[in-house]
Amino acid sequence: MGKMNRFIKAKGWVIGLSLFHLFTFSPLHAQKFVGGDISLLPTYEEHGANYMDKDGKKISDVLTFLKEQGLNTMRVRLFVDPSKASTEEKGQGVRQDLEYVKMLGKKIKEAGLCFMLDFHYSDTWADPGQQIAPSAWAIYSWYPEDTFYKYTKESLEALVAAGATPDFIQTGNEISFGMHWNYLDEKGKLVDLGQFSGKVEANSAWTAYTDKNWDNFAKYLKYAGKACREVCPEAKIIIHTEQCANNPTLDVAFFKQIEAHEIDYDIIGTSYYPYYKGPISNLDKGLTQLEKNFPDKKIMVVETGCGYHYKMGDKDTGYSLTYEGQRNYTADLVSMLNNHQNVNGLFWWFLEANEYGLDWNTKRVTDGWYNASLFDNETGRALPALYELKNFANGSLGIQAVLTDGLQDKNWYSLDGQHLNKKPTKKGIYIHHLQKIMIR
Repeated sequence: MGKMNRFIKAKGWVIGLSLFHLFTFSPLHAQKFVGGDISLLPTYEEHGANYMDKDGKKISDVLTFLKEQGLNTMRVRLFVDPSKASTEEKGQGVRQDLEYVKMLGKKIKEAGLCFMLDFHYSDTWADPGQQIAPSAWAIYSWYPEDTFYKYTKESLEALVAAGATPDFIQTGNEISFGMHWNYLDEKGKLVDLGQFSGKVEANSAWTAYTDKNWDNFAKYLKYAGKACREVCPEAKIIIHTEQCANNPTLDVAFFKQIEAHEIDYDIIGTSYYPYYKGPISNLDKGLTQLEKNFPDKKIMVVETGCGYHYKMGDKDTGYSLTYEGQRNYTADLVSMLNNHQNVNGLFWWFLEANEYGLDWNTKRVTDGWYNASLFDNETGRALPALYELKNFANGSLGIQAVLTDGLQDKNWYSLDGQHLNKKPTKKGIYIHHLQKIMIR
């Protein structure tokens, strides 16, 4: 801070010229990113879902509306060949092939939003319960890390050419136990990939990992990451796990293995659902452990959600299944996350779910309602929790964020980096356009 003030000038205003040009960080290091996974939005819109604001006014463009509410980043999943998914999985929303994602990613970018791409490296859901190799990759005549590289590179090149360059790239989805475990044979039976398996295992106490398959898993991540750096050098690579809130010891052990295998990445991503992982305090403790062990890494909650109607999961969230309960959860989560200096991302999963206006017999999007979205399935109205999310991005960004983006940022900040809604009138020293400004 000592370098910020170089001279004092003028009555009523004291302007401290800065040497902020010494800071050469990318803007992606500076700000906070908030939004949601909207992978089914085009399908809902195509089928005639009616999106409304909280007062019941029809929303003409959902992406523009979300941006107006202070959201700045949208996440989309990508499957290799979702046509090979089961009927049940398709009914859950598995349909995002490359053409679909090119179209949606382009719309996201044209709306002035950042785009997070979530590679599943499967024809269907990839998560802690399954990581099934794509059907086209099932039988190899070459070592499969080449396939991860080729597929990742070709997918990203197609997105860039379509005007849908990702700003963030997840190389895998919820991969606490690796990826590329097995494949489905012609009879639909799961077959272990044997020497090519990337499934990693925890010890009996779930405090550390065994060495089994870590070399394979590391190669897959390295080759995927290599393609990301070549095609999208400005994008940030996210490694996404899901053990932070319920088993932070194992989560730390995972990223220690990532470190030991010299895997290139930028951001730790985690999933957190209170109805599966318990109270927010669990996540708070887990994030503290990650920050302590990996102080140079940013952290994002890339998936979260809480119901406004009907119970989900096996845990009591502590919040009522009402609009207000969902809003309270969001406010409490945002407040906690804003206390973690390294956390710079928050994303609501299945934000866009909205059955209002659909003909359930002919135009349904999924086979069941998801009652933790940010639009009411029965009225189409935006829920109060949606309007709370902006408080994550508008909270204290920290002085470093202000130093980094000040040339483009027209906002006012306190010296601790707290965003102010307007030009301050109270006496004190503030930051504006890379200058310290004193108001007398």
